[in-house]
Amino acid sequence: MIKCANPSEQFKSHQSRIENAVLNVLRSEHFVLGDNVDNLEKEFARYIGTEYAIGVANGTDALELALRALNIGIGDEVITVSHTAVATVAAIEATGATPVLVDINSEFYSIDTTQFKETLSSKTKAIIAVHLYGHAAEIETILKICKEHNIFLIEDVSQAHGAKFKNKRLGSFGDISCFSCYPTKNLGAIGDAGLITTNSAKFNSKIRMLREYGWKNRLSIYPGRNSRLDEIQAAILRVKLEFLEQDNLKRVNIAKFYSEKLKGIDAIELPSIKKDCLHVFHLFVIKLKKRDELIEHLKKDGIFAGVHYPVPVHLQEAYISRVRTSKSMVVTENIVKEILSLPIYPELKKCETEKVIRSIENFFTNEIN
Repeated sequence: MIKCANPSEQFKSHQSRIENAVLNVLRSEHFVLGDNVDNLEKEFARYIGTEYAIGVANGTDALELALRALNIGIGDEVITVSHTAVATVAAIEATGATPVLVDINSEFYSIDTTQFKETLSSKTKAIIAVHLYGHAAEIETILKICKEHNIFLIEDVSQAHGAKFKNKRLGSFGDISCFSCYPTKNLGAIGDAGLITTNSAKFNSKIRMLREYGWKNRLSIYPGRNSRLDEIQAAILRVKLEFLEQDNLKRVNIAKFYSEKLKGIDAIELPSIKKDCLHVFHLFVIKLKKRDELIEHLKKDGIFAGVHYPVPVHLQEAYISRVRTSKSMVVTENIVKEILSLPIYPELKKCETEKVIRSIENFFTNEIN
């Protein structure tokens, strides 16, 4: 069986290092917000190229705490996309702010910056730029718009740990940037975990208070919450961070192999990469008309592809009446019927990648015959 993602294989790759790291935590006297969290924060900030990093419980909390640090809440609006993990929108709603969802562009599936003009209002306080699938959103354009309108930029880098634009890592452009470290991510824990990066001493200090009841000297300065990163997950992430660059390179090489072998199939639209971008391929997403038929065909061969994401957030029952959208969401609503994520993770063997390719080729050969 070939899975779309397989975090247990990554555990096996670093098993002795991870087990030793966990054992050291269990033998210590510090289980929450100890030395491993402190060191991970320093190491991750250095890796991303920011002044600060803050460990939190998960990626959704990272986004919500970022918004709260910017004093965004009831009566405010935050612009982002509907073609994203529900977490992006759930975090906005958790603050009491209104999510304003815009369409995506048809080539890269990232936020359509041409729609900002119609969605910006006096209530707009921030844009959350989602770097989808491991690839940068239109970060220069978004930054320019944020500066022109005096609004904040939050980067959602949950699918793009290590990705770059113009040789600068994503997560270092925004006022605050947020990372999920869910097990399937490029930098994944063995459980839930999240990280926040910023260059602002003010935001760093406030987020650290917000993640632990708004405490300063154990007195609540802000109405905070409990979103502490535990020492075990931090220790695991420290091990994996050492290997992130080489693991990302493995993803890139798998993506190149897929693209090279599938480029001759006209019915498939392969991923595009923007100029000056390092795409780290959290997902390898193709587009085709007979998506559902191909899914079933692959399953028969023991290959389990995924769909990220099958239903746009603005069409999901919980959010239909709770979000505002741009006038047209046509690209978002159409591509969800045609996108397919092929298996990709650093430990995916070449013979497994070849099996995926052969199965796809056989599908289209049978279609022709």
